[in-house]
Amino acid sequence: MCNFVEQNRKLFDELDNLIDSLEVADESALIFVLKEAQGIFGYLPKEVQLHIADKLGVSPSKVYGVVSFYSYFSTNPIGEYKISVCLGTVCFVKGSDKILSEFEKQLGIKAGQTSKDLLFSLDGLRCVGACGLAPVVVVNGKVYGQFKLDQVGELLDYYKSLENTTV
Repeated sequence: MCNFVEQNRKLFDELDNLIDSLEVADESALIFVLKEAQGIFGYLPKEVQLHIADKLGVSPSKVYGVVSFYSYFSTNPIGEYKISVCLGTVCFVKGSDKILSEFEKQLGIKAGQTSKDLLFSLDGLRCVGACGLAPVVVVNGKVYGQFKLDQVGELLDYYKSLENTTV
């Protein structure tokens, strides 16, 4: 644990400054602090959860309970680009399961995982609510409707190219 803390000292200092600036730093601030911590670290590993528990004077199990209850929080690193494939009935009938499998194949990860370069996270969703556009893929909130299997590589290449143009 110490190694993670030392490697991320500046991030922990930023989190400490945030917590120290709160008018009330106790259990009532837990969700706010977790949200801000996820923004700072990109996810909430065990070391960050333990640190927050200590700083707010709450049990680690209380912190973990909140983190594991709300789907907003992640205990694993999240990629720069979060790809979600709708697996609702209409999308599934139109081949979204094959699209998800192709993303898994091309990224070398399974749904629920993040690529080693932290560029992509992949998930399946139960329903996006855009059945008229089925099958649907969502990347960081941008909806791609009537998505075709042969578009998987093109979409990945597009987002990879954005990384190459940012400095």
